Amino acid sequence: MAAAVVTPLIGTGITPNHLTTLRLATGIGACAAVALGSHAGMLWGGGLWLLSAFLDRADGELARIGDMMSPGGHRYDYIADVLVNSLLFVAAGIGVRHGWLGVWAMPLGLLATVSMLVCWVTGEAYQQLEGSGAKAYAGRWGFDIDDGLYLIAPLIWFGLMSFVVLGAAIATSIMAVIILVRLQLLRSRLAQSGAAGSAKRDKAQPM
Repeated sequence: MAAAVVTPLIGTGITPNHLTTLRLATGIGACAAVALGSHAGMLWGGGLWLLSAFLDRADGELARIGDMMSPGGHRYDYIADVLVNSLLFVAAGIGVRHGWLGVWAMPLGLLATVSMLVCWVTGEAYQQLEGSGAKAYAGRWGFDIDDGLYLIAPLIWFGLMSFVVLGAAIATSIMAVIILVRLQLLRSRLAQSGAAGSAKRDKAQPM
């Protein structure tokens, strides 16, 4: 769907960075609206979040289809993703602070935000260190893990953000620990491979 929407933009002067900027703006707007905690705030927050999630896919599609991929664009998209996807949880914690989570809402939202930041940063480090292009969080059956972001919108609309905050605090914390362990194991494996290769070269050198 994103590919079909962005294809007419090729050759118009609109770049993936333009879409990333719009994705960033709508994402931050969604977080601000959700943080209000009001009925109107949740309605606007869900709509803006849905648009932001779509633009997150659209900028990448435009870059690929229009042959406009660049390291700078990838970095900008990465920063926007980290910022928006992490801020949502602390914003949700603020927005539902008067609900059944009570005083725990904001600390849990902050925990989810910090854990999400750890997941993003360590996941990127894993992907770069692994070197084969494999993702730390691989999708299945044609769906990327980022596609799950679309589900946040109806959860906002149906007033279920307290459950999202609690679930995110638990799930992202577990994911952060898992990827940290995987990253450490990968580093150890690469270090051992490097040491073994160095030892073979030393043996191969003539005396």
